[in-house]
Amino acid sequence: MDLASRFSLAGKVALVIGGSSGIGREIALAFRGAGASVVPVGRSEAKVEEVVGRLRQSDAAAAGHAVDVADIAALGRLVDQVMARHGRIDVLVNSQGITKLSKAEDFAEADFDRIIATNLKSVFFACTTVGRHMLAAGAGSIINIASIAAFGGFRLTALYTMSKHGVVGLTETLATEWATRGVRVNAIAPGFFITALNRDKMDPERRANAIGRTPIGRFGELDELVNAALYLASPGASFVTGETLRVDGGFLAGRF
Repeated sequence: MDLASRFSLAGKVALVIGGSSGIGREIALAFRGAGASVVPVGRSEAKVEEVVGRLRQSDAAAAGHAVDVADIAALGRLVDQVMARHGRIDVLVNSQGITKLSKAEDFAEADFDRIIATNLKSVFFACTTVGRHMLAAGAGSIINIASIAAFGGFRLTALYTMSKHGVVGLTETLATEWATRGVRVNAIAPGFFITALNRDKMDPERRANAIGRTPIGRFGELDELVNAALYLASPGASFVTGETLRVDGGFLAGRF
């Protein structure tokens, strides 16, 4: 296999949940650039249509879906629709996520239910619902977006941090269960990138602290994160499964 083919997604169908904003949006556009037919999914119809408009510049048949994947029945219908249209799903990206900053003792049950439903429950059921089709086909790549918060404790983010620990545990478990059946399951743990999810939560003090603890000394650019997703989705990563690839500017290496 030549170098270009090794990292090409030509002919692949990629379902990108959370693909209408932030990290997921950039991954969706990059996957299209690598040749995949991309199906972006998000809660906001307007945001989904914006991404679809970009995709249609090179794929006139591109379509997306406005779905709240925390509704597991709606998630199942989404997968059925994508399978009916494309016949297969070769790559699944789970980039959905929400957070809230609060002291642990101040979180309410409603906060718990909302954050865990989006960040962990929907990821599990997206993996298993799509995974059944991948297992039947004997091939597939799943990429879950975790966080550096999955490797320790982060103040004021108890529920988010707990959910991301769960994503890494799920990734490793599915990887071991499905490795011999042709389905690879990996995760990416982003460091500090400014997105819609955290922009309003990063006050000057928090930004300065994040940069100060990152050896490279700056926030990441989203295209630097996208490269990791392209690699994990591609044939070039055919022997990589159960990995959580840290794209964090050295944050975790330098935390001591």
